[in-house]
Amino acid sequence: MSYDKELAAATKAAALAARLCQKVQKALLQSDVHSKSDKSPVTVADYGSQVLVSFALEKELPSMAFSLVAEEDSGDLRKEEGKETLQRITELVNDTLASDGTYDVSPLTEENVLRAIDNGKSEGGSRGRHWVLDPIDGTKGFVRGDQYAIALGLLDEGKVVLGVLACPNLPLGSVNSKEPQEKVGCLFSAQVGGGTYMQSLDGSSPVKVHVSATENPEEASLFESYEAAHSSHDLSSSIAKKLGVKAPPVRIDSQAKYGALSRGDGAIYLRFPHKGYREKIWDHAAGYSVVTEAGGVVSDAAGNPLDFSKGRYLDLDTGIIVTNQKLMPSLLKAVKESLSENASAL
Repeated sequence: MSYDKELAAATKAAALAARLCQKVQKALLQSDVHSKSDKSPVTVADYGSQVLVSFALEKELPSMAFSLVAEEDSGDLRKEEGKETLQRITELVNDTLASDGTYDVSPLTEENVLRAIDNGKSEGGSRGRHWVLDPIDGTKGFVRGDQYAIALGLLDEGKVVLGVLACPNLPLGSVNSKEPQEKVGCLFSAQVGGGTYMQSLDGSSPVKVHVSATENPEEASLFESYEAAHSSHDLSSSIAKKLGVKAPPVRIDSQAKYGALSRGDGAIYLRFPHKGYREKIWDHAAGYSVVTEAGGVVSDAAGNPLDFSKGRYLDLDTGIIVTNQKLMPSLLKAVKESLSENASAL
């Protein structure tokens, strides 16, 4: 079954949301707001991104029953203290739509904006179709001026059938390059059975990408979360040592890691959240699609496939591991040994 129409809509929606996020991040970095406790620009971008994705998908696919599983809801914006933030979001969304010019529509009202945000309240599940969105994946990277992603996937009967990652700060060349890279801003897109493609965010022709073909763990480089609070760096280090990985880990925020891995920048991605943390489906659905269609494998720490059909959460064994098919057996073995030795690390 082809999802060409849905993939084209998702690509448009994510690219539109990326424009809003780029504008907010630029203003954020030019002010001193990110050094204070006030994270309101991030809030504005999160909500604004969700509004634009919701709006664009409904415009592009008017006949499709619309269900969206997303991170934000409008509760705080409907309170008295949220009024000013709602005004700023509405203004930003309308500015982005007007400057983009794709949609000839009247400016959205605050009520339109609230409704678009609340489209994201779906619980997902194993029946029907559900869009899955993280409007800004990698909030801390966003605040620092580093990597973040607009991550959008589609579930059909509980299976991820397409994924789009808009990564405004990811270079078009390898993240491992020592040369300065002028060209940044990537968009990865994938649909089941169709492979994974990368293009620049400003709309260059898509090129097909593939995960690293390396069979030798010593030649593999390894991705992990930038923030130690998001994943156990000690455990990753132990696994890398067992595999004989020589290169230091590449630490990147957000699902931009999935994008970089899908084009072969690195061969392994390890994520081991600390005890008690439950993974959300929007943190992995788009990245899962992009990597698997590029020939990679994504599983939990025990080697089980990820199950996106159970609602808003991914309940899995200990963590998530990503690599190519040739390295997976030795990686699973190293993970199993390290977990038994480092039982207290998580």
